[in-house]
Amino acid sequence: MLNSEIKSKIQLLWDRLWGGGLTNPITAIEQISYLLFMKRLEKFHPEVEEKYKWSTYHDFKGIELKNRIVEVFTFVQNDLAKEDEPFAIEMKKAKFGIETPSLIEDATIIIDEIFDQIEIEENKNQHFQDTLGDVYEYLLKSTNEAGKNGQFRTPRHIIQMMAELLQPNIDDKNARICDVTSGTSGFLVGAFQYILKENSKLVELDEDNKLEKGLDGANLTSKKKSQLLQKTFFGFDIDSTMVRIGMMNMMMHGITKPQIKHLNTLSEEYEKFIEIYDNEINIDNLIDGKLKGSVNHVETNNLNISKSDIFGKGEFSYILANPPFAAKVNSKSISKNLNRIYEIKEDSKKAISLQTELLFLERIIFMLKNEGKAAVIVPEGVLFNSGKVYRKAREILLKDCDLEAVISLPSGVFNPYTAVKTSILLFTKKQFDSKKYHTKKVWFYGMDSDGYTLDTNRKKIVEDFPLPEVLKGFENQKDKIQKDRRQKHFHVPIKDIEENGLELNYNKYFEISYKAQGYEPPAKLLSQLIKLEEEIFENYSELSKIIE
Repeated sequence: MLNSEIKSKIQLLWDRLWGGGLTNPITAIEQISYLLFMKRLEKFHPEVEEKYKWSTYHDFKGIELKNRIVEVFTFVQNDLAKEDEPFAIEMKKAKFGIETPSLIEDATIIIDEIFDQIEIEENKNQHFQDTLGDVYEYLLKSTNEAGKNGQFRTPRHIIQMMAELLQPNIDDKNARICDVTSGTSGFLVGAFQYILKENSKLVELDEDNKLEKGLDGANLTSKKKSQLLQKTFFGFDIDSTMVRIGMMNMMMHGITKPQIKHLNTLSEEYEKFIEIYDNEINIDNLIDGKLKGSVNHVETNNLNISKSDIFGKGEFSYILANPPFAAKVNSKSISKNLNRIYEIKEDSKKAISLQTELLFLERIIFMLKNEGKAAVIVPEGVLFNSGKVYRKAREILLKDCDLEAVISLPSGVFNPYTAVKTSILLFTKKQFDSKKYHTKKVWFYGMDSDGYTLDTNRKKIVEDFPLPEVLKGFENQKDKIQKDRRQKHFHVPIKDIEENGLELNYNKYFEISYKAQGYEPPAKLLSQLIKLEEEIFENYSELSKIIE
């Protein structure tokens, strides 16, 4: 939890950048990310030359400071990118956009003041990395604008609940956790914090939602901690700016080597990345379409992907995602492996528009290992639309996977971005391209509230903590079949789902309970009505006498 002093400093930083012309929140936080990386450079890379260390130039003034900042920025782009530094690699085509020396000076001073406050909090037994991560999350809250193609931030408490439902772990040394549309990397940070909590000695309740949190990770061995920080997290996004912001978010939370890549998960760029990565070729040296380093100038266009049906399939142990709603893509741009929902002929010359929410669901199932788990937010149209491709998507989900839960979120959860009604799908992959249903029953839960108002303000509701109820219900349902569909949560067998066109929306199966209303016998009611009429007539007679 950030103190008021840190919050005011962050707001001051926003105000200064806004006043200096950086009025686009995404652009502003991107520039702040560059400065934060420079600030932390000597921590990440203590061996760098003295002139590149923040501590040697942060007191410079005016044009001298600007020139040094630009020099450090250029060093990061050109030199550090060659040293397997993920963030530096993604900065290759970036531009430092704070032009005014006085604005750079103000920003560096405020950033120093924020870090001073973080150290004060650390001395009060707050974890430095926890507070630093909270600072970046607080910055992200100010990016209060939906992006293109339905991009927007998933509320932190919803992410935390989904991580609790998914229960990711790194017991397997090859465990990988992924977000197919990573954005600010909120889901990956949520999974990271869940794993830390499960391996922490000190655990406390989050004041806002009453979910447990613990960030010391004291029970992790050094080997497991290294695995967690360097080999576990993967994210993909088509927006290069969001890739840098998401990567910085993870680094501010202590994840030193996040694999956040600028690529389209629905295209064959994903298969190419996995082919290279799994063959231990240094993908981070991929620059301008060429591989440099261990392999000389191998054109990615000419990579052998004749076996693309195996590359990228079954790669991930856990996937958390909130893919964009209602976006469409050209059929010519997607991977040949995405051919189950939409039957696209390879020799077809005509391109068609495809729904991304369906393609992402197919892609996630493709990417999961057998027994791999996913928690995915989908618009409810995916769950009830009777169209052929929608039904096919649900069939694939129910056959290839064990769909454990459908949790209906209240309308307004994603305000002010969109009022689209959504649900969380929780499923475990069993067998790719299965001919039989691996889902035997589905647990449905209808959320009336998420603990916040559902208007555009989204303010916390005092003493309303519904998320622990969802988690408790999910755990309890594992031991007992819940048949009463008049309750908030219940099971539906696959037979009933088949009979209802494979529909998976909560309201399809929820039974509204009407309380029986008792009435007096008709004769008694008629007698009461006659008596009432007589009283009215008497009153009219009295009134008539007064008037006369």
